[in-house]
Amino acid sequence: MPGSIRNQNLINSRLERGIPPVVRTSTYTYRPIPTLSFPRNNASNPTIFLDKYLSSDEDDDEDDHQNNEYLQMIKKGNSELEPSVHDTRDEGTADNWVERNASLIRLTGKHPFNSEPPLNRLMHHGFITPVPLHYVRNHGPVPKGTWDDWTVEVTGLVKRSMKFTMDQLVNEFPCRELPVTLVCAGNRRKEQNMVKQTIGFNWGAAAVSTTLWRGVPLRALLKRCGIYSRKKGALNVCFEGADVLPGGCGSKYGTSIEKEFAMDPARDIIIAYMQNGEKLAPDHGFPARMIIPGFIGGRMVKWLKRIVVTTQESVSYYHYKDNRVLPSHVNAELANADGWWYKPEYIINELNINSVITTPSHEDILPINSWTARQPYTLKGYAYSGGGKKVTRVEVTMDGGDTWLVCRVVHPEKPTKYGKYWCWCFWSLEVEVLGLLSAKEIAVRAWDETLNTQPEKLIWNVMGMMNNCWFRVKTNVVKPHKGEIAIVFEHPNQPGNQSGGWMGKRRVLEISK
Repeated sequence: MPGSIRNQNLINSRLERGIPPVVRTSTYTYRPIPTLSFPRNNASNPTIFLDKYLSSDEDDDEDDHQNNEYLQMIKKGNSELEPSVHDTRDEGTADNWVERNASLIRLTGKHPFNSEPPLNRLMHHGFITPVPLHYVRNHGPVPKGTWDDWTVEVTGLVKRSMKFTMDQLVNEFPCRELPVTLVCAGNRRKEQNMVKQTIGFNWGAAAVSTTLWRGVPLRALLKRCGIYSRKKGALNVCFEGADVLPGGCGSKYGTSIEKEFAMDPARDIIIAYMQNGEKLAPDHGFPARMIIPGFIGGRMVKWLKRIVVTTQESVSYYHYKDNRVLPSHVNAELANADGWWYKPEYIINELNINSVITTPSHEDILPINSWTARQPYTLKGYAYSGGGKKVTRVEVTMDGGDTWLVCRVVHPEKPTKYGKYWCWCFWSLEVEVLGLLSAKEIAVRAWDETLNTQPEKLIWNVMGMMNNCWFRVKTNVVKPHKGEIAIVFEHPNQPGNQSGGWMGKRRVLEISK
């Protein structure tokens, strides 16, 4: 039970965190691409890649209508944001030129920049996340590049190795624009670190964001260059960024996917150059990055410079030493000694099923009186799955899993023409306040169309990846004033090095014993 109840306004706002930033004039101009001419099936223009899998005009019209709805969401979200600024914490680092939102919660100190938004603020914006609030995973400094000088090379097992300028990507290929939820494989890692320290830092439950991405279908570039067949050794497609990272033995960040994924039209894989209707922001890969819907964020290489078709998987340090779920008995020493990093069965590609309770927020207070006791209380949260699988069910229990209540689930996106769902969905459930009074905790689990669901208990692994056990919120009945009672809700923890959460209290009790 909490020792005291904080001021209600302090508990519910949480929008300003960290050292106050200093505003300076930006050296980076963040603006829409000036020309957006995307020809469709123009047979008179031989440079246009014609794809037999392109949508019909009827499909295009439907997509345009929905994308216009997304653009209205984007406009509304942007109108509610304070300007991004140069943060004093970036002074003296290679990122001192990058503008960032002051409310982002920093997870790895000053540098490199890894952050997530406050969970309640992320949820406030709903389906489409404003770009300045999108979570950020950087392994090193943000590379500086210009639109006019940037090229993306396609080479390896192709008939024609080619370099494409950004203008060529925009004007010589069809575009695909669609909303995609990006999730770091470390989402909810701090829960694992509270049980036993992993080799990863403390992501909370907001390493997830959804934006509208526009770019070139990857298969269009590969076909233009004449990708070879499997019989000729073309088994993998490797991606390499521009960021040189000392932590990876001097290598650049890179990874790969199988050719079948890369060439599958149902996968909607694109080389993105726009996010929410504007050029990519520096933290999100300007001017070009991979978007692989339904996969973990670690496969979506930012600041993309090279695409290499190979027989072997990527040789990047990060392809093997990151984004793996090893068995629970394997620690870092054993993983290095016995070569666990190189066992293919432990690589992560597609996301797993996951869900989180977002309302009530951590330390929200629900006063109990004659009026509130008669009112329903609405629980809310998000859920997602991987590989384009639809989340079909979300359930809440308030008695430790003995009984489950089925929630209302809303999917703001329409399925693709291949029946894929690339975005998170939102769930809600009205419960009786008296039921909350008698509950010790609230827990949620989701199901997808293949009947994957979340495990009851946390499954620890050395990288702290893919944590998707039931998300539990504790309910604590307190007496803030004489003759009054209230419920204070506690999430498992708070992201980064912030204190708070029921897991921390449990850990203190275990240590004291």
